[in-house]
Amino acid sequence: MIKKWMSSFIVIACLFCSLSYISVRAASPLNSTSRMEGMLVVDVSNSMKSSDPMNISSEAMKMFIDMTSFNGDKIGVIAYADAVMREKAIVKIRSNQDKQDLKDFIDSLEKYTYTDLSAGVKEAVKVLDSSHEQDYDPLIVLLADGNNELDPNKTRTLEEANSDLEMAIAAAQGKGYPIYTIGLNADGKLNKTVLTDVANRTNGKFFEASSADQLPGILSEIFANHLKLKIVPLDQIVGNGQFQDINLHVPNENVLEANISMISSKPVEVKLINPSGQELEIPSNQVLFSKSKSYSMVKLLQPEQGDWKLRVKGVDKDKIDMNLVFNYDLQLKLDPLAKQSYYAGDTLKIGAFFEDNDTAISDKLIYKSMKATLYVKDLDNDKVTEVALNSGIQGFTGQTKLGNASAYEVVVKAEDNSFFRETTPQKITVHHSAKTPEIVKPAKTEDDKPFPWLYVVAAVGSALLLAAFVSIFLAKMKRAKRGFSGQIVVDIKDEDTGERTNPQYKKLKSYKGRFRMHQLLSLAPEFAETDQIIFKPAAGDKLLLINSSGCTVEKGGRAIDAKKGFEIKKNDRLRLVLKKVNKSIFIEYIN
Repeated sequence: MIKKWMSSFIVIACLFCSLSYISVRAASPLNSTSRMEGMLVVDVSNSMKSSDPMNISSEAMKMFIDMTSFNGDKIGVIAYADAVMREKAIVKIRSNQDKQDLKDFIDSLEKYTYTDLSAGVKEAVKVLDSSHEQDYDPLIVLLADGNNELDPNKTRTLEEANSDLEMAIAAAQGKGYPIYTIGLNADGKLNKTVLTDVANRTNGKFFEASSADQLPGILSEIFANHLKLKIVPLDQIVGNGQFQDINLHVPNENVLEANISMISSKPVEVKLINPSGQELEIPSNQVLFSKSKSYSMVKLLQPEQGDWKLRVKGVDKDKIDMNLVFNYDLQLKLDPLAKQSYYAGDTLKIGAFFEDNDTAISDKLIYKSMKATLYVKDLDNDKVTEVALNSGIQGFTGQTKLGNASAYEVVVKAEDNSFFRETTPQKITVHHSAKTPEIVKPAKTEDDKPFPWLYVVAAVGSALLLAAFVSIFLAKMKRAKRGFSGQIVVDIKDEDTGERTNPQYKKLKSYKGRFRMHQLLSLAPEFAETDQIIFKPAAGDKLLLINSSGCTVEKGGRAIDAKKGFEIKKNDRLRLVLKKVNKSIFIEYIN
């Protein structure tokens, strides 16, 4: 019954839309936030001992993690050989400890024998599919030499591996997951063709690296390109055993973070002077400092606007390369259009403004310091016209005249020397028919006018259908965004040895709508069968467990049927009996 009236509503809605001679709508949104959701995918096969003997892949991943924001960036790590060997579930970055946990995992990685590139890419797409959140920009960073070497003792063929890679690339492309590839080429055996193809087809970019001193530029470009930032070049210096001053300018108060990367063969010392002339303690609540064997990084949190000084002391004659990347939380939005319908020859007035955390910014100095341009694309012939916009206290304004095309797409882009932003494309469909003057007919008497039963019934029916449709839609949206409370305690028993792991406490507040048991197990490959065990929020702070896997779910020693859902209340303890490995997982739902 519901399907029937929903179908009727859709038909009616389409008829109403067809009566309108103009539509103004937003196209699919572009990057709308400065938060990223990244998977670092690294080849850990034996071939990397020669293509990456200095282990710069580890340095690259750790440096990328250090560049991420404490504003909730999400990072996960996949290590693959001819299969996924180790995996670190996506971590939402909130503290230095979150970053350190990821870096410790990277340091623990070992090398394995064979290589299958498709294994890493396929798993990265799968993880992003399962953990993607709205308002996050997904990406994959792949560090590899691009070569496959399959186990001759297994039946898998190179054709099968290539076919799986093709499917993984197509999936990433279709879902908007750009793959940035870093080719490691210390031994000159890099398969540049494969890695370039992976990057180009997914709207990413290929980079080649044979030494650690190339990493800051590569990673800064990936970071900046993905979040629509610009790299601010800093002077290269040669150490002389004394502190040397580097000038930094923070352009406005909307800078969320400033990342200063320094790469050198020897350790460096740094001091930081704020615009008031005060030296800040490093590290402190405002300034973070991290280092590895090939780089050092200073991160300023919400830095004060103005001129700063970075004082760097390097070993005599040691070259120090530096890059600066600002991270902003500004989004560029279009003002609502003045009219809902347009004819050829009409003047289109455009306004755009910045938002910071959903709050419109009114600051003439910010808008005046930037260049804003309106791009009007004729969708009939793909011709693009550029119109310079004016700046004011409330944002950017301008206008253009619509031509004879049937439809246009408008985008506003704004930039300064450290970042750029663009609005979501807005499509405008233009009506070309002349406006027909209304023909006045002789007025009918009241007796001549029949009561408009058809219109009344249609209007009432449409209103009821619309109300029901909206009610169901809102209910679904509410369920999809509903959060969780409490935590789940997880411990694992090896049924062969009787050994049990220490209990792990998994807080649930970061999940929305649903999560999988496999996520609580850090997406470990040996527990992949738990991916079909799903938890949803239920009334009264309960959880609804839905078991679509082959695992057995027990409570109090008795098997329960959870295919259609089983409610778990606080302090309930369950046992999940796995089929593919001889292990049991015990879970307890607590406050």
